[in-house]
Amino acid sequence: MDNSTQQRDAHLRSETLVTYDSPHTLYAMSISSSPHNRIALGSFLEEFTNRVDVVSFDEQTLTLNRNPNLSFDHPYPPTKLMFHPNPLASGKTNDILASSGDFLRLWEVKDNSIEPISLLNNSKSSEFCAPLTSFDWNEVEPRRIGTSSIDTTCTIWDVERGVVETQLIAHDKEVHDIAWGEAGVFASVSADGSVRIFDLRDKEHSTIIYESPHPDTPLLRLAWNKQDLRYMATILMDSNKVVILDIRSPTMPVAELERHRGSVNAIGWAPLSCRHICSGGDDGQALIWELPTVAGPSGIDPMSMFSASSEINQLQWSAAKPDWIAIAFANKLQLLKV
Repeated sequence: MDNSTQQRDAHLRSETLVTYDSPHTLYAMSISSSPHNRIALGSFLEEFTNRVDVVSFDEQTLTLNRNPNLSFDHPYPPTKLMFHPNPLASGKTNDILASSGDFLRLWEVKDNSIEPISLLNNSKSSEFCAPLTSFDWNEVEPRRIGTSSIDTTCTIWDVERGVVETQLIAHDKEVHDIAWGEAGVFASVSADGSVRIFDLRDKEHSTIIYESPHPDTPLLRLAWNKQDLRYMATILMDSNKVVILDIRSPTMPVAELERHRGSVNAIGWAPLSCRHICSGGDDGQALIWELPTVAGPSGIDPMSMFSASSEINQLQWSAAKPDWIAIAFANKLQLLKV
C-alpha cells in the first residue's frame, strides 16, 4: 500500500451514519428540498414491475421511516428520480416527484398517498417512446424538464402545460445524461464520448467542450456546478476517473480525480460550495474532494472518504441539508454526515 493510499484511509470517516434497508436492490434516488425531508428510492429489478418508495428522514432521531402508503409500482426500473427543485415555487403544498424510464412521469406525494399527475410521451406515431436514460429539472425555470434518450435526442418539456418546447438531435449515439446550467442552457453526455452545451436561443448549434481521450469511450454522467457554472464534472465508462472541466477552456480537463480503485458510477457537487465534489464507485468508496486552485504533480487526494459494503450505484448531496450525503448500494440507502 503506497503512502497516498495509507493517507487516504486515515482520513475522516463519517461519524454519523443513518441506514435504511430496502426490500429491493436500489438505483434511482432523490432527496426533497421541501420541509417534508423525503427521499425517493427506485428499485432495480430485472422485470417489468418495479417500485418507488418514499421514506422520510427524521434528523432529531436519526431514523429513516417508511410509510407503506407512500409507495407505488413503476414500469421498468426508474433511470432517475427527482423532486421539484423549488417546491415553494410550484404553488403546491405537496412534493412533486418526476421519474424517467419508458416515459417521463410526474407524481404528487401527499401526506398519505402518491397520485400520478401526468405521463409525457413525445412520440407522435406510437404509444411507445424511446427509453429515457436521464433527465434534469431546471431550477431557474421549474416549468422546464430536459430528458435524454437512447434515440440520440434531448427533449425539453414544459411540464406545466404538458407540451414539448423543443427536441434536438444532440449526439451521434445514445445520450446518457443531461444537466441544466442556466434557464435556457443545458449540457449532455453521450456514448459518442462528447460533452456538448446547447443554448435554446440558438438551437442549430452546440459547443463540444470535451471528448473522450479514446474515441467512442462513452461518457455516462454529467454534473454541472451550480455554485460556479464554469465547472462541470463527467465520468467515463469503466474508468476510475472523475473529469473536471472548465467550459472556458474546452478539450483539456482542469483536473482528473483518480483515487478510486474501481469504476466511478456517481458524482455530485456540494450544494453550497463551488470547490467540493463527491464521487462513488465500484470500489465501495464515497470520496469527497476539494479542488485546489492548482493541482500538484502527483494529482489530487480526497479530503475524506467513506467505505460502503458494496459498489455504490448512486449518490446525492442534499441541497436542503448540505451536511448530509446520501449513497445507495445493494439494497441500502445510507446518509452520511459530512
